[in-house]
Amino acid sequence: MAITSVNNQGIKRRYGNTQFRYAFLYVCITLVVLVFLNIYCSRTSQRLFYQSKESAMIEKCQLAAADFATLEVLNTANVAEAIRHMEGLRVTRMLVTDHAGVVLFDSDVNDPKVGSYVLLPEVVQAMGGRAGQDVFSWEYHDGLMRSRVATPILSYGTIVGCVYMLELDAEQGIVLQNLQQNIFTITFSLALVVIIFSLFFVTGFSRRLRRVLTSMRIIRGGDYSHRVAMGGRDELTALGDEFNQLTERLELSENRRAQFVSDASHELKTPLASIKLLTDSILQNDMDPDTVREFVSDIGNEADRLNRMAQKLLALTRMDHQEAPVREITLLKPTIDRVVRMLTGVAEQQNVQIQLDCEDDCPILILEDDLYQIIFNLVENGIKYNRTGGSLRIAVHREGENAVLKITDTGIGIPRSAMPHIFERFYRVDKARSRSTGGSGLGLAIVYSMVERNGGTITAKSTPKKGSVFTVTFPIFDTREGF
Repeated sequence: MAITSVNNQGIKRRYGNTQFRYAFLYVCITLVVLVFLNIYCSRTSQRLFYQSKESAMIEKCQLAAADFATLEVLNTANVAEAIRHMEGLRVTRMLVTDHAGVVLFDSDVNDPKVGSYVLLPEVVQAMGGRAGQDVFSWEYHDGLMRSRVATPILSYGTIVGCVYMLELDAEQGIVLQNLQQNIFTITFSLALVVIIFSLFFVTGFSRRLRRVLTSMRIIRGGDYSHRVAMGGRDELTALGDEFNQLTERLELSENRRAQFVSDASHELKTPLASIKLLTDSILQNDMDPDTVREFVSDIGNEADRLNRMAQKLLALTRMDHQEAPVREITLLKPTIDRVVRMLTGVAEQQNVQIQLDCEDDCPILILEDDLYQIIFNLVENGIKYNRTGGSLRIAVHREGENAVLKITDTGIGIPRSAMPHIFERFYRVDKARSRSTGGSGLGLAIVYSMVERNGGTITAKSTPKKGSVFTVTFPIFDTREGF
């Protein structure tokens, strides 16, 4: 018991770790995707703001440079006058230089650089490159955008100066910062939802899977009546339904096996007890030769009965484990004639008249030995359990695409309560009479199994004290259609 408990705990632990690993892997993949999306969205938003700001700043700077290029002389007074006529610049700082880089105008009133050389990277790059090159730089930090642009002033294709603009945009910087914070908040919220959902899913999945594992251990312990209740409409529900169906079949098989063992033991015990009693009587008593011969004859009859029972049990066992037989085209009437010839003597002893009505013969696809055994068992039962002076009618006819074999007797009949059980193994309606006639309760079970494995059906109807009718139906094999 301790070993079983340890094994069960090991199973639980392994399954739990597996589910955790899958959930952890799923969460990690999802988080990586969300982080990638967050970075992508943030950088994309920055790039869009950068492009927008670049276009606007370069346009402003080019317009100013174009105005300055119309001046006859580029000096401090002319530049200042031109700037006074400009509208809508709205920049934080503006510098205008001559061709040598000397500042002609500086909008910064706190620390003007007029008259000084300017070595700003944008100005140097704009004046040092090819004619008409615009230089733009952009920085974003702590919710503040810093945009710098420099455009050379061209006069007849010659650089005569440069315009430099600086813009500090806190308003759009806050917009970008809020946008990125919203993206981060949404990403974090999605990640949290994914983690919570994963934990919920893993917990629910693990709980439902443990139901199946627990049920399997219960079934393994021998309780085949247990059923697992999964609920839902997913694959685990389908697994639970399949498991319950399998359990039902196992329970049915186990009940049949137990019943079979019980019935076989009971049936074998009776003749063995009779043989033991007869042999003890012979050994313990002084008997005359005639009595000894009578007892020995009884022992032989019981041994024959055991032999017949063993053969029928072997036949049933072979049918239970044998693959589908290789069938052959067989006519019903020749096989019926063989059976009637074999049982004519038995019928005469019982004073039972056999009547044949097989004018409309039918070819069927069946193993010939099986067909012979089916007809033999049904006709033999019809003779054994018939009344003296009764009759037995064997008829064959077509019904659509089926061949129908009917065996009707005028015997003792079968009680209505026994009808659902007549094809069960070892079931006998009248045990006393069955033993007297050598019956073992296996004949109809063999017939039922042989009919089923050859693709047919068998039914029975009976009226007590008036007789019984057994109807066997097989599909007709049409030789015109072939296989």
